[in-house]
Amino acid sequence: MSNPFDLTGKVAIVTGANTGIGQAIALALAAAGADVACVGRTPAEDTAAQIRALGRRAAIVAADLSTIEPVGRVVDETLAALGGLDILVNNAGIIRRADAVDFTEADWDAVVDTNLKSVFFLCQAAGRHMIAQGAGRIINIASMLTFQGGIRVPSYTASKSGIGGLTKLLANEWAGKGVTVNAIAPGYIATNNTAALQADETRNRAILDRIPAGRWGDPADLGGAAVFLASRAADYVQGHILAVDGGWLAR
Repeated sequence: MSNPFDLTGKVAIVTGANTGIGQAIALALAAAGADVACVGRTPAEDTAAQIRALGRRAAIVAADLSTIEPVGRVVDETLAALGGLDILVNNAGIIRRADAVDFTEADWDAVVDTNLKSVFFLCQAAGRHMIAQGAGRIINIASMLTFQGGIRVPSYTASKSGIGGLTKLLANEWAGKGVTVNAIAPGYIATNNTAALQADETRNRAILDRIPAGRWGDPADLGGAAVFLASRAADYVQGHILAVDGGWLAR
């Protein structure tokens, strides 16, 4: 029997692929056989080099997803460079922290535009291609705050709650058209986005005390979940939000 997790011959887009979670997912997909378009404001030269070292093709697509302006170009450049599009991973995201009573409209709009608006329109652009070819995989990056409220991150919580609903909506519309739409909800992962929490001794200890695994997650911990949702093994998985959190939500 062929390996149901084999992604040989598939082409993936990964946004925010230059570092952290995006880089780890891009490398995991490449290790499973996929060619990868690495999308981001900062050129993902290191990620692309590591993908090529695995024997896979890599394309670098420069795009600032704080607006939807580059969305169509991301898909077009991927098709031109790699000859197809089978997998989309919407990982690019930002976070702004402030008490809710002090939160600004600018910080609200910046986060929601990047984390939710651009994600929808990139799903739309990729989805049109995938529906036309009768197959595709979309993986959105959700959060623990898709399920919980958090503190001092109102626009981030709103955007990631929206990702949960959007994932289910698209699954409802596209499941019968050969496109699976799911999400991964990372727990507390050691990345640039969580540097402030890691540096705050009180918050860091409170977080670690709740995680049954007893440690912050590593970006590489998300690779297996991404490969699974991108593969034939997940053919009948739709609208699911897979928590990779060291047991955080179980507490």
